[in-house]
Amino acid sequence: MMTFDIFWHSLWHIVLGYVFYYPLFMSSLWIIGAIFFYYKNEKPYLKYIIPPLRKNESWQGVSILIPCYNEGQNAIETITYALNVDYPEFEVIAINDGSKDDTLEILIALAKDNPKLKVVNLAENQGKALGLQAGALLAKYEYLICIDGDALIDKYCVHWMVKHFIRYPEVAAVTGNPRIRNRTSLLGKIQVGEFSSIVGMIKRAQRSFGRLFTVSGVITGFRKAAVHEVGYWSPDMLTEDIDVTWKLQRNGWDVRFEPRALVWILMPETLSGLWKQRLRWAMGGVQVMLKNFKVLFMHKQTHLWGLMTELMLSTLWAYSMLLVFVVWLVSLFFPIGYLMPQQSPILPDQSSVILIGACLIQFAVSKWLDGHYDEGMGKNYYWMIWYPFAYWLLNLFTAVTALPKVLLGKKGRARWVSPDRGVHQQLPKKKG
Repeated sequence: MMTFDIFWHSLWHIVLGYVFYYPLFMSSLWIIGAIFFYYKNEKPYLKYIIPPLRKNESWQGVSILIPCYNEGQNAIETITYALNVDYPEFEVIAINDGSKDDTLEILIALAKDNPKLKVVNLAENQGKALGLQAGALLAKYEYLICIDGDALIDKYCVHWMVKHFIRYPEVAAVTGNPRIRNRTSLLGKIQVGEFSSIVGMIKRAQRSFGRLFTVSGVITGFRKAAVHEVGYWSPDMLTEDIDVTWKLQRNGWDVRFEPRALVWILMPETLSGLWKQRLRWAMGGVQVMLKNFKVLFMHKQTHLWGLMTELMLSTLWAYSMLLVFVVWLVSLFFPIGYLMPQQSPILPDQSSVILIGACLIQFAVSKWLDGHYDEGMGKNYYWMIWYPFAYWLLNLFTAVTALPKVLLGKKGRARWVSPDRGVHQQLPKKKG
């Protein structure tokens, strides 16, 4: 009996240690990797508005693909920004994917006055993956720049992405640096920091250590030949951006992150909208994990072992954290002896203060990194104190919910659902 108690006592402390040390370790890893990436890949180019080309290099034509579903409120602004990019040779292809509002009429009206704009109309909602494939098949250029129907592309974004394709033939995709436009609500302010300290920082770190987990679906450039080789985007995956990233890297292609490729996006500003978005992201991650789990047993896929291990450990952390939370709740009514945590796992104590401090250091480093391109970031740093409480809980519960929903759910076409886009705001100031 004593041995049994010692075993469970030891196991419980392992769970508690994992809940505490795993995010601390990953935060440290991300910070180190991101700083290394900055000094190697960003700092040498800060003085340039457009990246310099080497001898015998020249700018090649690009096709900007914009899949749209019920984007009547955003289409004019998004298309106008795309048509005004500073680039020698390009076309814009807007794909109306069975919109139920006036998106198609707006696109047709814009095309009459803009010879560079082509409009593709899909009579029924086929989903973003097939919308992108339709645009890719009609594109006349080899390089594809894909943005969402509410995204405002930066004037020099295309240059910074195409540089990688011209210089490195092994590069199949280059993901950009999305910045949040709506910054007046608390949820909007927190997401400004999140996209730098979580999205931007992780992409920098992952590139330093090997491969990217995912490109950003809202702004990514693709080499058409590579996308064709892997069968384009998968229509049955909830997050086609994560899936195509893995398909390309499993086929030996390189995927990169370019922080100077800026695009300004709208994000949810309601809890329900945020929950739906993050649950979809989490479910997409689970789908990709289950689909690609076998890479751990393939010696030719060793370059993806780190990403798969991190994905599995993150899922395990979510369930471990949930276990600690449930045990604490039960212990309020039924004492469980040594299994009972000292206090609530979501209220500050010595260990959680350390995690919050690490989180704020991570935000400070990310503010320094992305502050080179986004002048308004510093105003939102104060609000990052709420991130550990609000978003850790949100990401925790979406991660826990995603696994059973994917395992028990029915497979089928992933079609468009109009998201919560928050309140439109003017663009924040951009440096440079």
